[in-house]
Amino acid sequence: MTYPSTIYNNRLQSMLKEIVWQKKLEVEQIQKEMSLASLQRQLTAAPTVRDLFTAIQQSLYRPSLIAEIRKTSLNQEIIRTEFEPIAIAKAYEGGGATCISVVTDQKFFQGGFEHLRAIRYRVTVPLLCKDFILNPCQIYLARAAGADAVLLIAAILTDQQIQNLTAVIHYLGMNAVIEVNNLAELDRVLKLDDTRIITINNRSWEDFTVDINITEQLMAQRRSHIQNLGILVLSESGIENSADLAFVADAGVNAVIMGEPLLKQEDITAAVRNFLKPDFPIYKDLLKKRN
Repeated sequence: MTYPSTIYNNRLQSMLKEIVWQKKLEVEQIQKEMSLASLQRQLTAAPTVRDLFTAIQQSLYRPSLIAEIRKTSLNQEIIRTEFEPIAIAKAYEGGGATCISVVTDQKFFQGGFEHLRAIRYRVTVPLLCKDFILNPCQIYLARAAGADAVLLIAAILTDQQIQNLTAVIHYLGMNAVIEVNNLAELDRVLKLDDTRIITINNRSWEDFTVDINITEQLMAQRRSHIQNLGILVLSESGIENSADLAFVADAGVNAVIMGEPLLKQEDITAAVRNFLKPDFPIYKDLLKKRN
């Protein structure tokens, strides 16, 4: 007998394959319409790069918040009816977010580089372009739109692809944020040259289950090695409140990526401030209650 959860997970797995297939088509279209030279020319008008790595290091909050802007959830349900990217970005910044993540996939998450471009001129914090990156042309478009960092997903890329794309991102002055979900992916990335920022996604791309303990487990096994390499670690998915923030902070992460729980609040600025309570003993008390 097939249960609804199984049907749901199978649909999501098919969705990931469809996303990658769609991205390949988009890359082909970009390459037909624009030469590398024309992509490079767009960079002459691009805003100055802001340093995501340094922003996280110098943040007043430990860990800091990378607040995410996206219109739909993974199952393509609308997260926030009144979706105004600029207003949301300003609310995030006003609440104390160190950086802002902007989902730019259009077909599946109703995002776009136009959101990134519009936000860039209204906030001062660094912007992370979050998409399914397969080719350097996507990176050039992200930089032209004002991205300061670009996400790379280990689950859909080979080691050589990660290495090549990271080199392009760093060449353009941005930071590559490499996403992993399990120990095998983490070890792959730790062996690569010039890895600077890793994000641990607590959602598995294999069955789409979410388990915040993944961050704790991976950090427990590789924390000293990561710190010796000077790599910053982020955590995302399954982080809903200050108790979760305390949990991943105790694991040793430098920042968290969080969007949906904040986007669902009427007053986003207040929601961010409440999430980033500076009194860390409160975090510890919440962590005790959680456990």
